[in-house]
Amino acid sequence: MITKRLSQTITLSSIALALTFSSTIQAKGEDAYTDSFKAYAAELKAFPGGEMLGNSINAYQADVAKTQKKAGYIGKKLALPAPIKVADGIYTVVGSLIWHNPSNFGLNNNLTFIIFEDGVFVFNAGPNPAVAYSFHQQIKAITDKPVKWVAVENSQGHAYLGASYWVDQGVKNLYSHSVANRDFNNGYENIKASWGSRVGHEITESARDVSDKFTTFDDKLVVDVGGGEQVEILNFGPGHTPGSTIVYLPKRNVVLPGDLAYNGRMLALFSYTDTQKWTETFEVFMEAMPEDVLVIPGHGSPTTMQKVKEDTYDYLKFMHKEVQALIDAGGTEADMAKIDQSAYKDRPVYEQTHQNNAVHIYKELTGGDLGESFE
Repeated sequence: MITKRLSQTITLSSIALALTFSSTIQAKGEDAYTDSFKAYAAELKAFPGGEMLGNSINAYQADVAKTQKKAGYIGKKLALPAPIKVADGIYTVVGSLIWHNPSNFGLNNNLTFIIFEDGVFVFNAGPNPAVAYSFHQQIKAITDKPVKWVAVENSQGHAYLGASYWVDQGVKNLYSHSVANRDFNNGYENIKASWGSRVGHEITESARDVSDKFTTFDDKLVVDVGGGEQVEILNFGPGHTPGSTIVYLPKRNVVLPGDLAYNGRMLALFSYTDTQKWTETFEVFMEAMPEDVLVIPGHGSPTTMQKVKEDTYDYLKFMHKEVQALIDAGGTEADMAKIDQSAYKDRPVYEQTHQNNAVHIYKELTGGDLGESFE
C-alpha cells in the first residue's frame, strides 16, 4: 500500500513538475515534456531512497524520447488546408498568407509534392514535425508511393524545422543550397526558439537539426526520379534569403522558385534580405524559364511568371526608385513614410510590412544597420 501511494505521489508530482519546468525548458527550445522528467529525476536523487526512483524515471524519459524519434512525431493530425491539384501528379498545400501563429501551425508558406515513377518528391519540409506529419498523411491519402526526396527553399524555419520528421521516416535524399544549410545550422537554436514561441512549443519541440543529413549544392543539381524524368535543383543567386533553392520540372514545365517569387502577398524583408541582389536574381530566373512556365511560388497560389514578376520584381523595382529619389533629395529614414505604397494596400500583411520595407531599402542604399533576424 505504501509503495502504491508513493507511486501515485510520484506520478502526480512528475506531472506537476513537467508543467513547472516547461516554461524554462521551452525558452531553450528543448522538449519540455521529456526534459522535465530529467529534472524531476535529478531532484529525487537528493532524497533518501530516491536513487532507484530517479533511475526509473530516467528510463521512462529515455523510452519516450526513443519512441518519439522513431515516429518522427507523436500527436494528433493537424487540420491543414487541402492539397490543390496543380497538374497531373503535382499537388500544393497553399499556406496562410499572414504571419506564422498558432492558428495556422506555422504553415505560412507552400508545401508541394510531386509524384514520379520512383517515388514522391517533397518541396519544403514544413515548419515543425507536426505539420510535416500531417502533410505526410495527405500525401498517403493520394498515393502509396514513398517519399524519397525532400528539398527546402531556404534557411527559414517554415522550410527546415520539419526536416527531422522526414529523416525519421527514412528519407535519405535531402537537398538544400549550401549557404542555406550553413545558415540554418548556425542559427538553429534561435530559429527553433523563435518559431516555438510564435507557433507553439508543443508542436516544435521535437524538431532536431539534421542539416548534416542534407546534400548541398551551389548552382545546379540534377536528380533522376524515374520514368525518364529529372528534377533540376537550381540557384540563381541570393533573394529573400542569402541561400535559395529553385526546383524545376522540365518535362512538366513547372517551376517552384520558393521565396524568390511571391503571388498576392506583400513582401516581408528581414535583416538578411538583399533586395538589390533579389532583383538581379529574379532577372536571371526569368531569363532561364520558359514564358509559359507554371509557377508554384513560395507564397500564394500557383500562377504565371507575369504575375509573380508584378508582385515581386516590379514591387522591388518601384521601391528602389522611390527610396533612391528621397535619398537624392536629402531625405532621411523618417521620410520613407512619405512613399505612397497604397497600390499594394490590399495585399495580406501590408500594414505590418510596407513601412519596414521602405526603411530596410533605405538602410541598404545608405549602409545602415539592418539588425538581426531569426526566421
